[in-house]
Amino acid sequence: MRNTQFSYTDERFADILMLRYKLDNFSSLSLRQKKLVYYLSEAALYGRDITFDQFGRYNLKIRKVFEQIYLNYKGDRTADEFMELVVYLKRVWFSSGIYHHYGCDKFVPGFSKAFFIDAVKSVDGSLLPLDEGQTVDGLCEELLPIIFDPDVMPVKVNKKDGFDLVETSACNFYDGVTQSEVEEYYASKKNPDDKEPLSYGLNTTVKKCDGRVVEDVWRIGAKYGAAIEKIVYWLEMASTVAENDKQRSVIDALIKYYKSGDLADFNEYCIKWVDEKESAVDFINGFIEVYDDPLGMKGTWEGLVEYCDVEGTRRTRVISDNAQWFEDHSPVDSRFKKQQVKGVSANVICAATLGGGEYPSTAIGINLPNADWIRASHGSKSVTISNIISAYNEASRGNGFDEEFVIDEETIKLIRQYGDICDIIHTDLHECLGHGSGQLLPGVDPDSLKAYGNTIEEARADLFGLYYAADKKLVELGLMPDAEAYKAEYYSYMMNGLLTQLARIKKGNCIEEAHMRNRALVARWCYEKGRESNVVELVRQNGKTYVRINDYEQLRNLFAALLAEIQRIKSEGDYAAARDIVENYAVNIDPVLHDEILCRYNSLGIPPYKGFINPVLMPVTDCDGKIMDITVDYSETYEHQMLRYSRDYSTLI
Repeated sequence: MRNTQFSYTDERFADILMLRYKLDNFSSLSLRQKKLVYYLSEAALYGRDITFDQFGRYNLKIRKVFEQIYLNYKGDRTADEFMELVVYLKRVWFSSGIYHHYGCDKFVPGFSKAFFIDAVKSVDGSLLPLDEGQTVDGLCEELLPIIFDPDVMPVKVNKKDGFDLVETSACNFYDGVTQSEVEEYYASKKNPDDKEPLSYGLNTTVKKCDGRVVEDVWRIGAKYGAAIEKIVYWLEMASTVAENDKQRSVIDALIKYYKSGDLADFNEYCIKWVDEKESAVDFINGFIEVYDDPLGMKGTWEGLVEYCDVEGTRRTRVISDNAQWFEDHSPVDSRFKKQQVKGVSANVICAATLGGGEYPSTAIGINLPNADWIRASHGSKSVTISNIISAYNEASRGNGFDEEFVIDEETIKLIRQYGDICDIIHTDLHECLGHGSGQLLPGVDPDSLKAYGNTIEEARADLFGLYYAADKKLVELGLMPDAEAYKAEYYSYMMNGLLTQLARIKKGNCIEEAHMRNRALVARWCYEKGRESNVVELVRQNGKTYVRINDYEQLRNLFAALLAEIQRIKSEGDYAAARDIVENYAVNIDPVLHDEILCRYNSLGIPPYKGFINPVLMPVTDCDGKIMDITVDYSETYEHQMLRYSRDYSTLI
């Protein structure tokens, strides 16, 4: 079954290209470390059903129905409608539901209602997810409007200004409540004088009960308990092979939190996790990032298992060792700077398993925990995921993108010479220092920016990285090869924010996703503010639009000015300013420019989105069942992996 030829690229469907990533140097880990990775990986995979349910209340049922059709359909499997149904299922797998993983809009089926009904009825009813007393006809009636009606639950996360964001979002964090009710409920729970606040709402569903707003906590014995029990089982196994007592204490603290659902236990876990810096193997497991909640409070379940990239970590340690220098020399107001930067930890890691909200599409860098007070008092951990970045880079070689969108050969040469290292350094700065920099003023609610908070935070971290990418300090530290290298990052960033990221957005839509809004905000603000001096311009050549940067030094000054303003907005909790800057610069799209970018991008035949197939970790046991080794197999197909995960790790359907 093992393949000898490794290929980074795999199958393509819809707007997605599937990739593979290597587990570099995994064989050099000790048996104890390999077992730890394996046990943590099992825990990461058991959260999959939680993420599906969080992204829409019908997602698990729809996934089950389509999988049973895929496995048991007896009709013509080469027919166009069946092939379209398979593509739909692959998209559901990829996005953990029926909504686009980036655009958040509901998928449009390429098959008819009649075909779907016939396909469902061709499956043995005992294999379908029927509610008690429900018939197959009843199941079809339930699902038809959810799948086919564009006006029923049309978007997973709605962030459009002027709407009730809770009522108009299909994500499954709220039930029968309005935005104002949710905001009033949490406002009543918060104490502005609390120096160590809880992450209110992170692990609950908000609903109405007898006319009162209440919360269902996600823990063992309550909502998502069946999945969390499995996660805890494998965490308990991991605890038995922890690399040291501190790591064991971290795992046990997470188990305690999963059992209680108490956010005070979550804070305790986060503090222990930040403080544990000695182990080669580490992990993220739980309700973490809040991008999929329109109010930016509810944590999507995610899992990541990682081990240290020793060579790459030497680079990030240089950055973290100089964290105070970067904070002191930041262009933001001194009131918003940390007088003492604490506990900044930065590692380059290899991902071993992706799960939940980090699978199949994943970040290339992560900085946690998210609580500002923990960052200020205890520090943070930052990781750059080297084998994921490597897979992206290898898969994009020679695809014609630079020739189509970069303005001239000189700039193409600059990007090819410095682009990879600049991407890595910007990610390091973004995750390691950007998210961990600055501070809130006393009494400022961490949730004061509401729906705009995620965009402001990502812009803050990006701008921190952009500002320092051009600093001579990076050359002095040996992180940048020379004083010209940063220009590759500046050009690529402005080109992406002004032009090329539009290829990821469906015609007629606005920008919704927080990271894309962030990049648009930064690029468009700097373009607009530098227009009089012609710092950056959009030029037409041969009927095509390109970015030209005329003054790189002045562009850096614009990044500095915007960073200062974005940090002020966050530190003061200035909701009105956050709303104004996001709505003015980060949301709307010029339809003529959008048409042009879509046409040019489509001509290249490059899928705008990429995701990953996990390697399979395979225990090697002796005759008594004792694990003697863990090997890695890269040959599993996307379809087989997804069907296996649904078979082996389903707990909620």
